[in-house]
Amino acid sequence: MSTSASSPAPIPTTASVPTSAMDQPRGVVLENDRVRLEPLGPQHVEGLREVVADGEIWRIPYAPHVPSPEQVADTVVAQRASDDAGRTVSWAVIDRSSDRVVGHTTFLNLSLRDRRLELGTTYMAGSTHGTGLNAATKLVLLTHAFEQLASLGVEFRVHHLNIASRRAVERLGAQQDGILRAHRIMPDGTLRHTVVYSILADEWTGVKTSLEHRLRG
Repeated sequence: MSTSASSPAPIPTTASVPTSAMDQPRGVVLENDRVRLEPLGPQHVEGLREVVADGEIWRIPYAPHVPSPEQVADTVVAQRASDDAGRTVSWAVIDRSSDRVVGHTTFLNLSLRDRRLELGTTYMAGSTHGTGLNAATKLVLLTHAFEQLASLGVEFRVHHLNIASRRAVERLGAQQDGILRAHRIMPDGTLRHTVVYSILADEWTGVKTSLEHRLRG
């Protein structure tokens, strides 16, 4: 039977993906040779005060998620409440060579049905910048997201003027998806355009290999 010239062309099908929802991420200890991630708790408050004071990173423009030393205790309480409600999962980052707290990071914007999450609200002590500890932290978290939780995508959201963070996300191998214009009103009244990046499950093997190579170097 011939096909009419007006008949639509077949629509290509995409590769099949899991139809079940992703498991709810939990606060578990994660680690590799460089860092240990511990579920955030009150025992990390003093360490995080030292983290934000190290280089006064709470004064860095375009990073309002970094609390001042005086705000750390309250933000830990608020973050714990969000974690307990299942909205987020937060960790304190421990440098295994010194066993001291060097940072904070979170899984947020959990979309279990679509098997996606955002990795964000990360901050690291100023003295750790350029040491590879942030890359080691991302390697642990991304491995957990893709290999244990079977996420289909991990997202990163960055202030459009935070060039250092944008470059750091790009060095991970994340691809820019777009920009949410006039996305948020910042505490100082300015508008933030949010640059959205992501890493997809089928890109993870290459990203992992690149990160491991960076850390060996």
